[in-house]
Amino acid sequence: MLSYQFMQHAFEAGSIVAIIAGVTGYFVVLRRSAFTAHAFSEIGFAGAAAAILVGISPIAGFLLGATTGGLAIAALGRRSANRDTQIGIVLAFALGLGLLFISLYSSYATEAYSILFGEILGISYENVLLTLLAGLVVLVGVSIIYRPLLFASLDEDVAEAKGLPMLFIGIAFLLLVAVAVTFSVQVTGVLLVFSLMVTPAATAQYLARRPERAIFISVVISLAVTWMGLIIAFYEPYPVSFFITALAFAIYIIVRIIRRNLVYVRDDKKKEALISVPK
Repeated sequence: MLSYQFMQHAFEAGSIVAIIAGVTGYFVVLRRSAFTAHAFSEIGFAGAAAAILVGISPIAGFLLGATTGGLAIAALGRRSANRDTQIGIVLAFALGLGLLFISLYSSYATEAYSILFGEILGISYENVLLTLLAGLVVLVGVSIIYRPLLFASLDEDVAEAKGLPMLFIGIAFLLLVAVAVTFSVQVTGVLLVFSLMVTPAATAQYLARRPERAIFISVVISLAVTWMGLIIAFYEPYPVSFFITALAFAIYIIVRIIRRNLVYVRDDKKKEALISVPK
């Protein structure tokens, strides 16, 4: 399988995307901003469609659209909560623009399909290098604002009372998420971006409480489902993004079931211990 160059590029780009999605996805889930991350993908789609219309790289258009959307969302307020209505309005408008741009240049239906559902098996060597550069930018950016971002994500009220620059932290984080979403779309597409940006991180929070451990688990799950999805897709005539999404969802469901059963067992043992205590 790895003797084919397109598979080598797919594994390289997929691994980079899985790492940055696992890291940023943890904070997306912690800040309850999953809808915001999805909004980036829809807003970025409009930018990519516009880029296709004028004949430039869709990745460049997607990045421009996503970062512009990030700044617009940050302008709605310094707090991550209570933005759903405004984000939904902007998201619907951006998606409508994307559909308009695609309809104006229908000869690029293949490009539009790859944006919507991902086309990692067709990624070029230049895009792998671009993805690597973007991944390094995201990881360095997260490492710089890690402590204040974690503090602000856990308790916005206390962080603001302590004098942390909430607006700056929010803008910086949203821009990093915009970059992460832009390159995650190459793997899963706009419509399935949750599979790498949210599902592994949500699963990791059931398995670990310490932030560093949860981030590590999130990255491991993202890498595992990406690699397994690529391997299965090499032998099956179905989209890679479907397998990645299905595997991530299956792991999430299994972890939730096991965690719930463990909680029930622990509660039963506590009840038995209380009953057995002599009066």
